[in-house]
Amino acid sequence: MSHLADAGPNTLSSAPSDAAAKRIVRRETHAARTVPAVIAAVLGILLCLYVLLESVLQSLGQEEWLIDPPTFAHWLAGLPRDSDPLILGLAGALIFLCGLWFFLMAVMPGRRARYSIPNPRAAVVVDAEVLAASLARRSRLAAGVAAGQVLVTVGRTRVEVRIRPTSGIPVDADTVRSAVEDELALTGLDPQPSVQVQVSTMGAIGQ
Repeated sequence: MSHLADAGPNTLSSAPSDAAAKRIVRRETHAARTVPAVIAAVLGILLCLYVLLESVLQSLGQEEWLIDPPTFAHWLAGLPRDSDPLILGLAGALIFLCGLWFFLMAVMPGRRARYSIPNPRAAVVVDAEVLAASLARRSRLAAGVAAGQVLVTVGRTRVEVRIRPTSGIPVDADTVRSAVEDELALTGLDPQPSVQVQVSTMGAIGQ
């Protein structure tokens, strides 16, 4: 599906400013970090509450709930002494994977399969599926084949067009590439992705 967003309720009388349009486009084309942030916050809160609970129990002279902080600190400082290597290795691997996941969530751009189309009156964002369908239709018309004989994959920097020609009817890859490039030029995508056309050596019969 395609998305059309603006900076205010009056979409016809006023256009969003450049700054507002950039914020809207970035919000629509990048995944939010809400889930990792909430998970990290919940884990931190639970850890702090547990330490607080054990500290209060120790100060009141009560039995610890799981393990008192001094004993845990002494056990942690003594690792890997008197520890099962297999359990220690699995725990270390799990901690490493969790840390790696949080790190990647923090540094990776988190782009969605959506593209911004320049428009002076609104911030326009289109899904990759919509763009691929448009390019597939143009490829099909240029190649003279049926819809099921064309597969288009849209990436961030490249568009791949795979065509299975009808048996006995050749397909000119250069003609298809030129047609797809013309269709991309109409969208105004910046930067323009490169186009790669692959024509299968096995033809389709009766299509």
